[in-house]
Amino acid sequence: MSRPSWDEYFMKIAQDVSERAICVKRKVGAVAVKDNRILATGYNGAPKGFDHCSDQTCLRKQMHVPSGQRHELCRGLHAEQNAIIQAAWHGVRIEGATMYCTYQPCVICVKMIINAGIVRLVYAGGYPDELALEMLKESKLKVIKYEEAKV
Repeated sequence: MSRPSWDEYFMKIAQDVSERAICVKRKVGAVAVKDNRILATGYNGAPKGFDHCSDQTCLRKQMHVPSGQRHELCRGLHAEQNAIIQAAWHGVRIEGATMYCTYQPCVICVKMIINAGIVRLVYAGGYPDELALEMLKESKLKVIKYEEAKV
């Protein structure tokens, strides 16, 4: 019997989490894990109590903002942000955790991941944010570009 590695297992879960996303441009999932236990999950979408993202509410789509730029022009939160917020909301310490993401985090999420004390980042898809990549290289995070074809 073949079992998936821990990285395969948690990346599959991050992919499943992304299916809850309500962003009209990209569905992203994130999972914070420590000692092979899930601490928190997140997907991208509008804040609690807000209408779901749609073609009518997406400023980025309306303004033709390229992916990876002008992150402030979005009414939604990113998956990584929601995972960190969920952990804080429930009083779960994520210091020392691994963050699994279906895409490379943006620079804002990278800064939050670093300050949250996450020590390892595993991500699958690319994202056009050069500053995020530079900050990841400068950080002490162990960064792994996940290449498994299943995700």
